[in-house]
Amino acid sequence: MGNALGRDHQYAVTVEWQGNLGSGTSGYREYSREHTVFAEGKHPIEGSADKPFRGDPGRWNPEEMLLAALAQCHMMSYLHVAVESGVVVVEYTDAATGSMRLDGHGGGAFSEAVLHPVVTVKDAAMVDAALAAHRRARELCFIANSVNFPVHHVPVVQVEADLPD
Repeated sequence: MGNALGRDHQYAVTVEWQGNLGSGTSGYREYSREHTVFAEGKHPIEGSADKPFRGDPGRWNPEEMLLAALAQCHMMSYLHVAVESGVVVVEYTDAATGSMRLDGHGGGAFSEAVLHPVVTVKDAAMVDAALAAHRRARELCFIANSVNFPVHHVPVVQVEADLPD
């Protein structure tokens, strides 16, 4: 298998709207925002707009999916850097947050995202390298490198032996 560096990678998804309630988009309140995101060989994702925009709060909205992509990408990059750095990660969670500002003209944009990764490492001697790995992971993250707003990191590193059973 060849090296992936220097090659373009293509991705494809299908978004299918299920929101025609009988009269299509004849009015702002006359259609639902429900849709499904498909990718070959994967489970479908049920999507909608965020609740303030007449969406279904039980479905994923695009803003959550963007934030999830940032958190997932950082984690994947981080785990890669951890291996290269000799850091043995035994647990990783991230309670990421994002802020979006409306522009008053019907549009808006994310103003920032904040990742809060909590990493548990095998040994106390790995803590400094584990913290440093977040900086390198940020440089490598494809998604963070693709957005036009700041992605901040507030990492915590724990040692497995110090955690309560």
